[in-house]
Amino acid sequence: MNNIKIICDSLSDVNKEYLEQYDIDVVPLTLILDGKEYRDSIDISPEEFYKILREENAYPKTSQATYAQFKEVFDKYIKEGKKILYISGSSAATGTCQSAIMAKNDTEGEIYIYDSYSLSFGAGLFVVKAAEMIKEGKTIEEVFKALDEIKEKSVLMFSVDTLEYLKKGGRISSTKATVGSLLNIKPILEVKDGLVSQVGQVRGKKNVLNKMVEYVKERLGDDIEQEEIYIGYSDDLKETEKLTEIAKEVFKPKKIGYFLVGTCIGAHSGPGVGGILVFKK
Repeated sequence: MNNIKIICDSLSDVNKEYLEQYDIDVVPLTLILDGKEYRDSIDISPEEFYKILREENAYPKTSQATYAQFKEVFDKYIKEGKKILYISGSSAATGTCQSAIMAKNDTEGEIYIYDSYSLSFGAGLFVVKAAEMIKEGKTIEEVFKALDEIKEKSVLMFSVDTLEYLKKGGRISSTKATVGSLLNIKPILEVKDGLVSQVGQVRGKKNVLNKMVEYVKERLGDDIEQEEIYIGYSDDLKETEKLTEIAKEVFKPKKIGYFLVGTCIGAHSGPGVGGILVFKK
């Protein structure tokens, strides 16, 4: 792979198959649950994590990946004679990318950092596409240019089943969460410019998937048919099946990929997350 080692952080939710296929290393963030610390998706699986959230009414916290973590990983691959390409989860949402920049500045060797300005597989897609291009022999400059184009085209939206985790994480006020819960409000959120923002809401779960797809269509304009789309899920597989059916009918994709929303993203969204990643033409 052109002697370039690709590294991402666990916010990218890149699945095991991609990690193994392209020999990608992951720097984990830290999940804090019931006073215990876990390395994101290493010490605890997303499946175990969501089960705990459902059964124990737990409200976890997260902590960014540290300078020391990146320094150790960077030193390792530089000593092996590698160049390094690190693709980060959004720097607007976490200090993880800044930790990597600090470690890079203290490490001698070729280290390139690309800020995806996205989260979950919105960031993970950059990692996979970069790996594909590096395998084809593309230069770092060519990779960065192509990723910038993807960044301009990608649309990532998702819905959450409960407002409590957004409240605990300071994303919405306690009053808004209480009123929203009483009225059975389901927010629809978008990852844009590196941050999560609310684009709309519906009452009741029945209409949320259709409404989310409507907002996606608004972003796409006239050209809504897609070569590929990606559907995200946590622990509600029935909702994933419904979203797949709706997306097939609306976007007529040639390819549908799936991504499991990891523990650090799930800590802020709670269980029952559904999302969709599509691209403007």
